[in-house]
Amino acid sequence: MLEKTNVKVLDKVVVRFSGDSGDGMQLAGNIFTNVSAGLGNQVCTFPDYPAEIRAPQGSLSGVSGFQVSVGNGVHTPGDSCDVLVAMNAAALKQNHRFLKPGGVIIVDIDSFRESDLRKALYTTDKPFEELGIKAQIVEVPVTTMTRAALAESGLDNKSVLKCRNIFALGLICWLFDRPLESAVHHLRKKFGKKPAVFEANATVLRAGFNYGSNIHASVSTYRVETADPRPGTYTDINGNTATAWGLIMASEKCGRPLFLGSYPITPATDILHELAKRKDLGVKAVQMEDEIAGVCSAIGASFAGNLAVTSTSGPGLALKSEGIGLAVIAELPLVVIDVQRGGPSTGLPTKTEQTDLLQALYGRNGESPVPVVAPASPTDCFDMAFEACRIAVEHMTPVILLSDAFIGNGSSAWRIPDDGDYPAIRTPYVPEEKRRDWTPYLRSGNGARYWAIPGTEGLTHRLGGLEKNPATGAISTDPANHETMVRLRQEKVERIADDIPPLEVKGDHRADTLLIGWGGTFGHLMSATDELCADHCRVALAHFRYIRPLPANTAEVLRRYRRVVVAELNTGMFADYLQAKFPDINFRRINKIQGQPFSVGEIKEQLIKFMD
Repeated sequence: MLEKTNVKVLDKVVVRFSGDSGDGMQLAGNIFTNVSAGLGNQVCTFPDYPAEIRAPQGSLSGVSGFQVSVGNGVHTPGDSCDVLVAMNAAALKQNHRFLKPGGVIIVDIDSFRESDLRKALYTTDKPFEELGIKAQIVEVPVTTMTRAALAESGLDNKSVLKCRNIFALGLICWLFDRPLESAVHHLRKKFGKKPAVFEANATVLRAGFNYGSNIHASVSTYRVETADPRPGTYTDINGNTATAWGLIMASEKCGRPLFLGSYPITPATDILHELAKRKDLGVKAVQMEDEIAGVCSAIGASFAGNLAVTSTSGPGLALKSEGIGLAVIAELPLVVIDVQRGGPSTGLPTKTEQTDLLQALYGRNGESPVPVVAPASPTDCFDMAFEACRIAVEHMTPVILLSDAFIGNGSSAWRIPDDGDYPAIRTPYVPEEKRRDWTPYLRSGNGARYWAIPGTEGLTHRLGGLEKNPATGAISTDPANHETMVRLRQEKVERIADDIPPLEVKGDHRADTLLIGWGGTFGHLMSATDELCADHCRVALAHFRYIRPLPANTAEVLRRYRRVVVAELNTGMFADYLQAKFPDINFRRINKIQGQPFSVGEIKEQLIKFMD
């Protein structure tokens, strides 16, 4: 007699892995994501790290999570999950609220002893009843099964227990019909230099998969429909890695070597790590002694003719402000990457926010305009890193790239682009015909000064932080000259509006309500817009990737709508910025400052209130 399996066919599905920091939830989640991306699924991830990285084992404050949505039409990691993996009692308590009604919970029942319940602050010995969980609960002896699978491996107990996450991964691969060969491939990439560790994890992966096959009658399985993707080579990529690769592409396209001067800081450090691996591509990545040294080394590298970058988060951006001002007055190309986190001060190092916007726009002394751009997704980090470099070089200005922890750590499926997909960057060298009469502040047609690479015969010059005469390059304290230079630098930045794409509007073209966002909130706002339109609510979305200057058609777009609502992860910084530029428009606001991304549900709920 054949046993029946209940198979749910879905366009997209959400899985959340949760356990102690050190339980390998990020690794298990990343491998599942990569396997799904390789099958042609769209993916979007949300690694949710605890603020206390080394919290006591089994405690509520030490729970680490990784949520991934796979399928078609995926813009976010999902508000709630279809399947929750909880490796201990604390993980269940912290994450059960994210489970959809009727979903599946897989728990390592070996980690639900009385002592585990006490550490997780349960008041009874019946955790599922205490939490009021109504779901398919699959109690799996993950620890026991992992030990059994590796009984002959020769590994010590500590090493054996480190494989529990891969047992859970094998079970999830069975649940979603993911091929083990692909998962084994990713394990080999991770542990290939340690054959014993690789073999142990591969064994445990198969054990988890086989365990699922043996219990198939007792739990629903899922089949996720796959779209036909554009032909090409796909990979799962996080925002920080995409940013690093976008910088490398820009270096190739402008013909200048890439230099990164950076100081490690959460959540931007992975950009430094990635570029440090790329000596084979001519990248110079230097870990400096502090944030100020990071920006100053990049300014020196820019003066010397490099495509110069410095990377940081909000606290580091504050320290770099004087250096950025020097790059403004010297008119040197420089890309400053700020992967935003919760503040102020040390704040919330592992949590996301959009609260550095005003610092990026205005956080320098004097009149010091700097272009500001913001990627919308993990994969868009590649494009906007390239754009930041292009603008910096072609317009001879520092540029601030405002990423954030959500998209910097999060990942999506990405088609590796062809070289021809990106244009050459026009490096503004001093033309031969102008060299005889050249001075350091001689400008091209777009208002940018020419880039004289030191060592070029006949182009001897100096730059510095004191105001200069535009005709001679000599130091000048003349009042009228200062105003002239201030306005020249401002006009140069404003002209960039003619060199960026127009603002696009998505959603219902008949809408009288416009939802506005910027940066890494795009996925949630797009999903909310799509769902509201499907419910016959007329909503449109305008999402900004270019903040300063704004796209040239911004005013025309905003004035089409009777109602304009700005949603952002701060107290309303972008809304204030727009309000100052367009005082005739009443900007309504949706704000969240909790170190967490928006949920699609809360965007919809608040937007509907404005529409009533």
